[in-house]
Amino acid sequence: MFLCHAWPDRQADAKDVYDLLVGEDVSVWFSEVSLRPGTDMRVAIERGLVSSRMGIVLVTPAMLDKLRTDRSVANNELSALLRRNLLVPVMHGVTFEELDQVSPTLASRGGFSTAEESIEDIVVKLAELVGTLADEEAGELSMRSAAK
Repeated sequence: MFLCHAWPDRQADAKDVYDLLVGEDVSVWFSEVSLRPGTDMRVAIERGLVSSRMGIVLVTPAMLDKLRTDRSVANNELSALLRRNLLVPVMHGVTFEELDQVSPTLASRGGFSTAEESIEDIVVKLAELVGTLADEEAGELSMRSAAK
């Protein structure tokens, strides 16, 4: 799973989500763990995006600010994630309506809000979704093997 977040959230809210996902045995690409000093950030992010089954976007006030003003890494990540089949926005301290003002495409995706349920419950649901995806992929591979 690719965890997209705003830079100011990396040591607080995003780190909390990362820790909870890892606690649910989900493999997560997270900049604070996956990027090593001296690494080309854009290349590393691209690799993380390519290797992830799905992405989540932690939408916080800082993320909304970045999406409004910044045309660099955050927007590049988001553009790449939006081309994927499975991208889940997680509202944290913002509403879907606020996101819709900045990114209608992302706001149109089904997601979660910490105003409606705890981040712990959301993470459990995300982990279940990852498990479902893995099961579906395994079933598809099995069907392809049987067809040969």
